[in-house]
Amino acid sequence: MSAAAVSRERRFWRRVLWSLLWPRRHERIQPTLSGVVLIGLSLGIGTAAYNSASNILFIALALLLACLILSGVLAWLNLRGLDWRLEIQPPLRVGQEAEVGLLLRNGKNFMPTYALWFEFAANPFERGAPPKPESTITAKGIDVWAALRKSQEAEASGTVHLRTRLDPGGEARLEWTFTPARRGLLRIELRGVGSLFPFGFLRKMTGTDLRRELPVWPAPVEYRRFAGAAPARPEGELRRARVGNEGEMIALRHYESGDSHRLIHWKASARSRRLLIRQFSSQNSDACSVWVRTDAAVWTGPEQFELLMSFAATLAQDLFRAGRLRSTAIDGGRQIPAKRVADLDSFLDRLAEAHPLPAPPAPPAAAQAPGRPRFNLLTFEPDGPRGVAAFANGIKIAAA
Repeated sequence: MSAAAVSRERRFWRRVLWSLLWPRRHERIQPTLSGVVLIGLSLGIGTAAYNSASNILFIALALLLACLILSGVLAWLNLRGLDWRLEIQPPLRVGQEAEVGLLLRNGKNFMPTYALWFEFAANPFERGAPPKPESTITAKGIDVWAALRKSQEAEASGTVHLRTRLDPGGEARLEWTFTPARRGLLRIELRGVGSLFPFGFLRKMTGTDLRRELPVWPAPVEYRRFAGAAPARPEGELRRARVGNEGEMIALRHYESGDSHRLIHWKASARSRRLLIRQFSSQNSDACSVWVRTDAAVWTGPEQFELLMSFAATLAQDLFRAGRLRSTAIDGGRQIPAKRVADLDSFLDRLAEAHPLPAPPAPPAAAQAPGRPRFNLLTFEPDGPRGVAAFANGIKIAAA
């Protein structure tokens, strides 16, 4: 064996011994109830062995201590060489079940992995610096217990167990499902990995820094439309389209019942294995531009504000699917064209982080170039103490 190989082997065993004596951060080993009983029994047998000088008692003490040490070493080896990765498929929506996948890989060469559990948590948070600490005694107008209960209701946590053996070099996928409770940003993290392997005397826990931050879109809501509304599409518009009058093709969308078969894009449908319909500029003549205002003086109730976010998100999605969504804007921001699915997703992401603003924003520019189709600016206003209504060109077109 060369000198370099001997040096590498010495460094390896040095790291192994050092990791056993001084574990990494977020790692801890705690005795279980049976482990506490075993430790107490070892102390009792050890005291009796020293007082009686009995070799049999010394042998029994050595066996008990060897079980404890072997349990700790095997628990450390069980977690060593294990890689994990989060797999989350957005989008997340309030009230809809979300799935978090955990991909595991055992990188050890000879030892399988057994009996692991994984602790997950999903906590809401806000961008920016954390708030300044404030005493709960001097805080004004704050119900501390109510705030704590609200935080606990918004937090989701769960534990997933590895119930099969993970062979060396093998891979596995575990799933944790939860339901987001409220709109906003959500931090999904793997808090820790634990094991009782092999004897159940010690509980081995190791923390992780694995996390993902995703927006939670508003929940979809039901709403009613009013007949004769300006942006409403006439029934059977796609069927009345004639060859040569459609204009330029601007997008593709999924086939819906009642669409003309003549408008199916067969090549794109064959590639995606789903029927896709061609949309033309002439069919987009009554498209709407959505403008959401978050004026705190107008939206005074938190429940009504959440209904506004859900109504705006649902209406924008329906308009986009129908090919009638021209652009979107929130408060004083500019109108962003909604030409692709990514543009709609960006609007829903902004709705997920929207909060009531103290000052009313200025309206976006509604000017249009000559020859362009009529500009429909879709706005929202309170409809009674709890409802929300949508207006286009001063006409009430829908309400939730």
